[in-house]
Amino acid sequence: MKLLKKLPLLALLAILTFSCSTDSIDDKADALVENLVVPPTKEIETKILELINNHRLSLGLNPLGDLTIVKSVAYSHTDYMVDKDEISHDNFYTRSNYLKANAGAKKVSENVAYGYSKAESVVNAWIKSDSHRKNIEGDFTNFNISAEKNEEGKWYYTNIFIKK
Repeated sequence: MKLLKKLPLLALLAILTFSCSTDSIDDKADALVENLVVPPTKEIETKILELINNHRLSLGLNPLGDLTIVKSVAYSHTDYMVDKDEISHDNFYTRSNYLKANAGAKKVSENVAYGYSKAESVVNAWIKSDSHRKNIEGDFTNFNISAEKNEEGKWYYTNIFIKK
């Protein structure tokens, strides 16, 4: 009987673990955003940003501007996921707070993904997911993305959205 009472909580935890992150998700990590790097932009990253903005424009929404500081924060998380060899939203609040303090963000959200080899596939997967699509179509002003490969050549992605 106790298990039945905890089942909804476990289901909610699973959903939050594998969906997108927003300011409402409680992240208990205390890691710091340090030594931010802005790597050169890859073709796949440019294409993803273009596809997201094209989707927004098709709905009559404003296109989002890219910000270097957002890319650097996204890169720090993508690099973290590659190092751990797992997809996560670990330390989301650290990234969010950093962007609020240093980029003038009022609101921050992110989508992450793993394994997609083409820009179209990762964007289509996000659009098919209600929670990820909500970020793509959300009330944001800026965004950027980091895409990095692990040792096996599998891509990891962090796409961060902010509203100034």
